Amino acid sequence: MKKEEKKRVGSGFGVILIKRGKILLGKRHPDPDKADSAFRSSGEWCLPGGKLDYGETFEEGAIREVKEETGITIKNPQVISVHNCKNEYAHFVTVGLVARSWKGKAQVMEPDEIIEWEWFGLKKLPYPRYFPSFEVIENYIKKKFYIKRK
Repeated sequence: MKKEEKKRVGSGFGVILIKRGKILLGKRHPDPDKADSAFRSSGEWCLPGGKLDYGETFEEGAIREVKEETGITIKNPQVISVHNCKNEYAHFVTVGLVARSWKGKAQVMEPDEIIEWEWFGLKKLPYPRYFPSFEVIENYIKKKFYIKRK
Protein backbone atom coordinates (compact mmCIF):
# COMPACT_ATOMS: atom_id res chain seq x y z
CA MET A 1 0.00 0.00 0.00
CA LYS A 2 1.35 3.43 -0.98
CA LYS A 3 1.70 5.91 1.86
CA GLU A 4 -0.57 8.91 1.34
CA GLU A 5 1.33 12.11 0.60
CA LYS A 6 0.74 14.88 3.14
CA LYS A 7 -0.98 17.88 1.59
CA ARG A 8 0.69 21.26 2.07
CA VAL A 9 -0.40 24.86 1.94
CA GLY A 10 1.29 26.95 -0.76
CA SER A 11 1.88 30.68 -0.98
CA GLY A 12 1.22 32.98 -3.88
CA PHE A 13 0.12 36.46 -4.83
CA GLY A 14 -1.95 38.53 -7.23
CA VAL A 15 -0.96 42.02 -8.35
CA ILE A 16 -3.34 44.83 -9.24
CA LEU A 17 -1.97 47.24 -11.86
CA ILE A 18 -4.00 50.42 -12.24
CA LYS A 19 -4.22 52.46 -15.46
CA ARG A 20 -6.78 55.30 -15.75
CA GLY A 21 -9.15 53.60 -13.31
CA LYS A 22 -8.83 50.19 -14.96
CA ILE A 23 -7.03 47.03 -13.85
CA LEU A 24 -5.12 44.50 -15.93
CA LEU A 25 -6.51 40.96 -16.17
CA GLY A 26 -5.30 37.96 -18.12
CA LYS A 27 -7.35 35.11 -19.50
CA ARG A 28 -6.02 31.69 -18.50
CA HIS A 29 -5.53 29.07 -21.18
CA PRO A 30 -8.72 27.00 -21.73
CA ASP A 31 -6.79 23.73 -21.20
CA PRO A 32 -6.43 23.17 -17.41
CA ASP A 33 -3.09 21.42 -17.93
CA LYS A 34 -1.71 24.55 -19.62
CA ALA A 35 -3.40 27.17 -17.41
CA ASP A 36 -0.76 26.38 -14.72
CA SER A 37 -3.09 26.56 -11.76
CA ALA A 38 -3.00 24.35 -8.70
CA PHE A 39 -6.72 25.20 -8.41
CA ARG A 40 -7.30 23.60 -11.85
CA SER A 41 -8.78 26.84 -13.15
CA SER A 42 -8.86 27.35 -16.90
CA GLY A 43 -10.42 29.94 -19.19
CA GLU A 44 -10.83 32.33 -16.24
CA TRP A 45 -9.74 35.95 -15.89
CA CYS A 46 -6.99 36.60 -13.35
CA LEU A 47 -4.52 39.16 -12.07
CA PRO A 48 -0.86 38.83 -12.93
CA GLY A 49 0.83 36.86 -10.18
CA GLY A 50 2.04 33.47 -9.19
CA LYS A 51 3.79 31.41 -6.56
CA LEU A 52 6.32 32.81 -4.14
CA ASP A 53 9.83 31.45 -4.68
CA TYR A 54 11.99 30.40 -1.74
CA GLY A 55 13.78 33.39 -0.21
CA GLU A 56 11.70 36.06 -2.02
CA THR A 57 9.81 38.88 -0.39
CA PHE A 58 6.23 39.38 -1.59
CA GLU A 59 7.37 42.51 -3.42
CA GLU A 60 10.26 40.73 -5.17
CA GLY A 61 7.95 37.92 -6.25
CA ALA A 62 5.39 40.39 -7.57
CA ILE A 63 8.01 42.26 -9.59
CA ARG A 64 9.39 38.98 -11.02
CA GLU A 65 6.02 37.44 -11.92
CA VAL A 66 4.52 40.59 -13.49
CA LYS A 67 7.63 40.96 -15.68
CA GLU A 68 7.61 37.25 -16.66
CA GLU A 69 3.89 37.20 -17.47
CA THR A 70 3.29 40.65 -19.00
CA GLY A 71 6.64 42.25 -19.86
CA ILE A 72 5.70 45.16 -17.55
CA THR A 73 8.21 46.39 -14.98
CA ILE A 74 6.49 47.43 -11.75
CA LYS A 75 7.97 49.61 -9.00
CA ASN A 76 7.24 49.64 -5.27
CA PRO A 77 4.31 47.19 -5.11
CA GLN A 78 2.43 47.44 -1.82
CA VAL A 79 0.86 44.58 0.12
CA ILE A 80 -2.87 45.29 0.50
CA SER A 81 -4.52 42.01 1.50
CA VAL A 82 -4.19 38.40 2.58
CA HIS A 83 -6.49 35.49 1.71
CA ASN A 84 -6.99 31.86 2.65
CA CYS A 85 -7.83 30.41 -0.77
CA LYS A 86 -8.82 26.76 -1.08
CA ASN A 87 -10.84 24.33 -3.12
CA GLU A 88 -10.84 20.55 -3.60
CA TYR A 89 -7.50 20.72 -5.47
CA ALA A 90 -5.32 23.18 -3.56
CA HIS A 91 -4.89 25.45 -0.56
CA PHE A 92 -2.89 28.68 -0.81
CA VAL A 93 -2.28 31.74 1.29
CA THR A 94 -2.66 34.46 -1.33
CA VAL A 95 -1.20 37.91 -0.77
CA GLY A 96 -2.68 40.82 -2.73
CA LEU A 97 -0.48 43.68 -3.90
CA VAL A 98 -1.09 46.87 -5.84
CA ALA A 99 1.38 48.59 -8.18
CA ARG A 100 0.64 52.18 -9.07
CA SER A 101 4.01 52.81 -10.70
CA TRP A 102 5.12 50.76 -13.68
CA LYS A 103 6.34 50.96 -17.26
CA GLY A 104 5.76 48.91 -20.35
CA LYS A 105 2.84 47.52 -22.31
CA ALA A 106 1.06 44.29 -21.44
CA GLN A 107 2.14 41.48 -23.74
CA VAL A 108 1.38 37.76 -23.77
CA MET A 109 4.75 36.44 -22.57
CA GLU A 110 3.64 32.91 -21.62
CA PRO A 111 0.99 31.91 -24.20
CA ASP A 112 0.71 28.39 -22.83
CA GLU A 113 -0.62 29.86 -19.57
CA ILE A 114 -2.27 33.24 -20.34
CA ILE A 115 -3.74 33.80 -23.80
CA GLU A 116 -4.55 37.54 -23.56
CA TRP A 117 -4.27 40.63 -21.34
CA GLU A 118 -6.95 43.31 -21.18
CA TRP A 119 -7.76 46.39 -19.08
CA PHE A 120 -11.15 46.43 -17.30
CA GLY A 121 -13.02 49.03 -15.26
CA LEU A 122 -13.79 47.92 -11.70
CA LYS A 123 -17.52 48.06 -12.44
CA LYS A 124 -17.22 45.97 -15.64
CA LEU A 125 -15.12 42.98 -14.60
CA PRO A 126 -15.34 39.89 -16.84
CA TYR A 127 -16.45 36.31 -16.24
CA PRO A 128 -15.48 33.57 -15.63
CA ARG A 129 -13.33 34.64 -12.69
CA TYR A 130 -10.29 33.06 -11.05
CA PHE A 131 -11.43 33.22 -7.43
CA PRO A 132 -8.05 34.01 -5.73
CA SER A 133 -7.62 37.07 -7.98
CA PHE A 134 -11.13 38.26 -7.42
CA GLU A 135 -10.75 37.99 -3.65
CA VAL A 136 -7.78 40.39 -3.97
CA ILE A 137 -9.90 42.71 -6.14
CA GLU A 138 -12.82 42.55 -3.66
CA ASN A 139 -10.52 43.51 -0.80
CA TYR A 140 -9.08 46.37 -2.87
CA ILE A 141 -12.55 47.72 -3.67
CA LYS A 142 -13.77 47.36 -0.06
CA LYS A 143 -10.45 48.67 1.36
CA LYS A 144 -10.22 45.61 3.62
CA PHE A 145 -7.01 43.74 4.42
CA TYR A 146 -8.78 40.47 5.26
CA ILE A 147 -12.32 39.21 4.70
CA LYS A 148 -13.15 36.06 6.67
CA ARG A 149 -14.78 33.33 4.55
CA LYS A 150 -16.84 30.45 5.89
